[in-house]
Amino acid sequence: MRSYSDEAARMTPEPIGGHDGPYAAPILVAEQSVLPEWIDYNGHMNVGYYGLAFDRAIDQLFDHQLGNGEALVRAAGQGLFVLQSSIQFLRELKQGQAFTVRFQLIDHDHKRIHFWAEIQVAGQTCATQEVLAMNVDHISKRSTPFPNWLQARLAQMQGDHAGLGRPDQLGARIGIRRV
Repeated sequence: MRSYSDEAARMTPEPIGGHDGPYAAPILVAEQSVLPEWIDYNGHMNVGYYGLAFDRAIDQLFDHQLGNGEALVRAAGQGLFVLQSSIQFLRELKQGQAFTVRFQLIDHDHKRIHFWAEIQVAGQTCATQEVLAMNVDHISKRSTPFPNWLQARLAQMQGDHAGLGRPDQLGARIGIRRV
């Protein structure tokens, strides 16, 4: 695998997939269903599979909306590494239940992306995920700027999502609430 300098990363000639916008606000990612192997001994979807469900949806979003999915990662030798993630579990999901993932871009800069996602069933939010991720060169394992075209797409998406407002649970603290 070859190494790409920061300048080369910004100058990746063509995106691989995705589009330049406008982007739906919020973006609804293709429907998934709770698989039998995702069910735990409590009779509902196990906590680990919520992370997998979010991850699968975000992969689809990166491939089909932004163009920074697996094909670009393989071609450019760089991709997003998650720095921080927080999942909140609000409602159970049962075997076979269909759900969609709702995506909102909260913020970005030339190397990082901050986003919010919700697993929803019939318009009810069952789980939320907040993520901060950074673009990383696979050879140096150091942060590297997004290609210019991706920075432009992220700016378009952030503008398209600006009217959504900030989710109430964004940046939620964890702890025992005392009355």
